Amino acid sequence: MAEHRNPGTELTADWFADLRINTPAVERRAATLPVRRSIKKEFQAAWLLKAISCIDLTTLAGDDTEDRVARLCAKARQPIAPEMLAAMGVEGLTTGAVCVYPTMVAAAKRALGNSGVPVASVATGFPAGLMPLDLRLAEIRYAVDQGADEIDIVITRAHVLQGDWTALYDEIRAMREACGAAKMKAILATGDLKSLENVARASHVAMQAGSDWIKTSTGKEGVNATLPVSLVMCRAIRDYHAQTGYKVGFKPAGGLKTSKDALAWQVLMVEELGRDWVRPDLFRIGASSLLGDLERQISHYVTGRYAAAHRLTMA
Repeated sequence: MAEHRNPGTELTADWFADLRINTPAVERRAATLPVRRSIKKEFQAAWLLKAISCIDLTTLAGDDTEDRVARLCAKARQPIAPEMLAAMGVEGLTTGAVCVYPTMVAAAKRALGNSGVPVASVATGFPAGLMPLDLRLAEIRYAVDQGADEIDIVITRAHVLQGDWTALYDEIRAMREACGAAKMKAILATGDLKSLENVARASHVAMQAGSDWIKTSTGKEGVNATLPVSLVMCRAIRDYHAQTGYKVGFKPAGGLKTSKDALAWQVLMVEELGRDWVRPDLFRIGASSLLGDLERQISHYVTGRYAAAHRLTMA
């Protein structure tokens, strides 16, 4: 990724009328991804470790406390038991970030200390985003003032459903400006957007407005990250990079639960965008529950057996 954030480009929506997605072709292509590559033994273990380094370890519960956030941050700093890492010749593994509500950002910053793990904060009336724009921008500024390194914003889905691309661009651009030096992930809530054409169009608008990552879901929709939606978003990222030279990141969120899922999405990134995108500054996974299965598979690789739950490092 370029040293500076994606500055955005002028909105040019004339081509939207001609944008079409061949949904059956997308679905056929997506269906091949989990089986296209046979990744075994030490290669699989290496890819699972890579997935851990790209997880946004998250707590977004109504009963969050500073103690819970501190435990989550301890897990982010040491997601895999040191003896397991030592057996694999690895040291210094952390998750990609910790993601919390704005009121928990300061607690997360204290708990993470000098670990280098970024703090991400949801904002803009997460998950629905149905608040006046000035209040959503104020929430972004509050999270940044508390020390957030990254902001996960939600869009107004109605702008997409009504085809009001200028309103969507202006909204996201205002959010980008409110983020200041913090990186911004634009959550498209793809499960609410009705069509792959809308997903592609919203992806392009979000990138043109300056998003550093585009993200599938809040995790609260009825349908969250899927491989067909992710394929469409990755190809939009590829097109934007070809046109502008800027590398925008991608974050699937919700629906990734197993190590097989982690491998499938990494195969997607490699085949559609290249190996440069399989690193924490360009690829994040929003699926904290995935970490437990990744731990179990790594334990099996190192010891030849699956560890009991109490043997795994717990948040």
